[in-house]
Amino acid sequence: MPRYALKIEYHGAPFAGWQRQADQPSVQGAIEAALARLERRDHTIAAAGRTDAGVHALGQVAHCDMARDWDPFRLSEALNYHLKPNPVSILACAQVEDAWHARFSAVERRYLFRILERRAPATHDAGQVWQITHPLDVHAMQQGADMLIGNHDFTTFRSSICQAKSPVKTLDALRVQRVEGFSGPEIHFHVRARSFLHNQVRSFVGTLERVGAGTWTPADVRRALEAKDRAACGPVCPPYGLYLAAVGYPNDPFA
Repeated sequence: MPRYALKIEYHGAPFAGWQRQADQPSVQGAIEAALARLERRDHTIAAAGRTDAGVHALGQVAHCDMARDWDPFRLSEALNYHLKPNPVSILACAQVEDAWHARFSAVERRYLFRILERRAPATHDAGQVWQITHPLDVHAMQQGADMLIGNHDFTTFRSSICQAKSPVKTLDALRVQRVEGFSGPEIHFHVRARSFLHNQVRSFVGTLERVGAGTWTPADVRRALEAKDRAACGPVCPPYGLYLAAVGYPNDPFA
């Protein structure tokens, strides 16, 4: 059965997350249903990462196995047709080797988190940003972020229901920048690692927001990290500002 890699964009608001669920809508379920319209059988796809309810994607990657050979462009076009009206789009499709795996072949994952910094309620960006009405100190947040880069035991920034075997991960990058967004000033967090713990990025951002607000100092972030205690974490920020931005592979199937 030929295998295809899919690059996927989606708005997470209508879904209970990526993973298929029996009684709630999911991104995986929507794509598998579209695949069943093309080849009438049960389909199971695998993704590079499972996003939570309300989390978006700019470049999620999954793979599917088809019974017949499809032209990749025609497969992506057919899937986009059958995915309507779900806010899910197949951006690219490529045939890959049978051993290629969207999750296990990946060598890095990149996340983006958006904060909208303004007092007036968000309209166009509602549900796509975390809105903060008070000013934030980006320089202080970057100082706090620098404490987290490297190989650490991230127990403090790990959900209590995380299923990872170890809390030790290597964070390759955590960059904080202020940009001028469509609806006003935004603060973007660019986060990169091979893999992440459950709620790790949202725990980072919620903690760093406290630094930006002046409630915490950058040194407090190091103390929280070294505590290796979930109770030492700052507030976990909401999911709707988080985007799975990109997944990296040794040989990009979409190049």
